[in-house]
Amino acid sequence: MRMTGLELSKAYYEAYGRSMIHNQFPEYEKCTAVGLVGEGSECLGFDDDFSEDHDFGPGFCIWLPEEVFKAIGPQMQHAYENLPKAFEDKYRLETMEGKGRIGVFNINEFYKKYIGCSGTPKNNVEWMFIPENSLCTVSNGKVFADSLGEFTSIRNELLKFYPKDIFLKKIVARMAVMSQAGQYNYERCMKRGEFAAAYLACSEFIQAAVSAVYLLNRKYMPFYKWMFRGMNNLVILGEVKVLLEKLVLLSDTTENTIKKVNLIEDVCIKIREELNRQEIIGGIDNFLQNHCYEVMNSISDAQIRNLPIIYDCK
Repeated sequence: MRMTGLELSKAYYEAYGRSMIHNQFPEYEKCTAVGLVGEGSECLGFDDDFSEDHDFGPGFCIWLPEEVFKAIGPQMQHAYENLPKAFEDKYRLETMEGKGRIGVFNINEFYKKYIGCSGTPKNNVEWMFIPENSLCTVSNGKVFADSLGEFTSIRNELLKFYPKDIFLKKIVARMAVMSQAGQYNYERCMKRGEFAAAYLACSEFIQAAVSAVYLLNRKYMPFYKWMFRGMNNLVILGEVKVLLEKLVLLSDTTENTIKKVNLIEDVCIKIREELNRQEIIGGIDNFLQNHCYEVMNSISDAQIRNLPIIYDCK
């Protein structure tokens, strides 16, 4: 049976990494956090045989507090690089794009690289400017050991999901895009024979709908390559994935227009019903645009409430 990337990483750490840290850096052992978090399908648990042709193989991350990293970071990185290259018949073939995903990291710099701040965002504005997939990147994978708890403490705060006002602002932006691109513009583009514009409208609708499903599940959406795959792990609105896949498979032809319009409407109805269930909106109008101001007015932070409805940094 194939060993997953996360399983391989943990086994490699248990076989070589733990003893390396214990024997060569005993006084700093209690300060190290170890795991596999970040970029790569293995961090999401989505790796397969195809994943193994690049940036896959034995390896793990070691995260150190800033002062500890300054003291022994380069030495520990050197020790890490001297660990066996092959493990369980796997050898890591690293590309330029995949460099720096594993090894020894400063905790603050690791988080700052992906989300722009060295720990949990301090206010709504900081939260607003972090892309969903970046938050997914720093909160995926697994932590194998963390005696000090500094790395895990930040991770756990991020996993609590967006503050309420940011969640509501993101939901309202998705509702606006879904209604404008899907419920309104797609059919109009098709009627005009603007097939390229219709294709783009449908694409905008699909991405906004997928994001809405993740938001309503209180989960961060991964980047485009894995966002559909990740929907298999969501508890709420799983049926929307099936509808969106049907939408994707229908070409933008005159004969398919009404089928695609109906699928778009079905997705919007499912989203609207869930918005009702979670008491985010009260009305039952299926045109999502008509609920946007209700949601905007429920945002407490005036700075966020006064942003344009469609505004979001994604």
